[in-house]
Amino acid sequence: MFWLIVALAAPLLTPYSPTYQDWIAPKQGPSLKHPLGTDQMGRDLWSRLIYGARVVLVVLPLSEDIWLPGGTALWAVGVALVLGIVLGLLSGYLGGWVDEIIMRLLDAMLAMPVILLYLIIISAIGASAVNIVLSMAIVSTPGIARLVRSLTLDIATKEYVLAARVRGESIWRIMFLDILPNARGPIIVNSMLEVGYAVFAMGTLGFLGLGMPPPSPDWGSMIAQGQRHLMTGHLWGVIWPALALASLVVGLNLIADGMREESLRYQ
Repeated sequence: MFWLIVALAAPLLTPYSPTYQDWIAPKQGPSLKHPLGTDQMGRDLWSRLIYGARVVLVVLPLSEDIWLPGGTALWAVGVALVLGIVLGLLSGYLGGWVDEIIMRLLDAMLAMPVILLYLIIISAIGASAVNIVLSMAIVSTPGIARLVRSLTLDIATKEYVLAARVRGESIWRIMFLDILPNARGPIIVNSMLEVGYAVFAMGTLGFLGLGMPPPSPDWGSMIAQGQRHLMTGHLWGVIWPALALASLVVGLNLIADGMREESLRYQ
């Protein structure tokens, strides 16, 4: 919640642009002028942190002048949800050869190490905000699809689904109006966990140099750049983005745990 608030109010919370370089004060510790210090290029770390949160949670930068509402992590999970729900419903409800084809393809994706899958996808299509969203969505889709499939297999045996079949309802109406609404609880909880995984994935990609292109204030790339200057005694460039990344992921996981407990209470 903290990072969402500061991301929404980012222009009001700092006088500096995340790309502004104060060449007089590179690699400085916290001060009144720069509350969290500066990086090796004299950029204000507080500004880069809150604008980094803005990219993750609030806006998706398509170019320097074009932004879409909704952060990179949220778009990635949203696309993965659409793909995973459609594939999971088709696999669980239709069964047979459709189930075999979809599940074997998804199993092949799950068998690959996640980092290797990211490297293959981003190396093939290039590093940009949209491509990062697509790569994270592709990686997240198999887990969501398998969850939706398992829920569909259970709900498809309920009496109201059998009644819909007897009435001659179409498979699309049954899947999206009878099955999906009754599976929304676990899907919503899992989606919150997926947002946390997406944030962590963004940090990992940024650290490996496959994240948002510079000079975007990507937390992972901030950690990667800062760790090169650890031997000179400049710790702030690593400490602050690492704490920001860890606190956001842990917070999202705690929210997901709370939602799961509430959903179990009302079952």
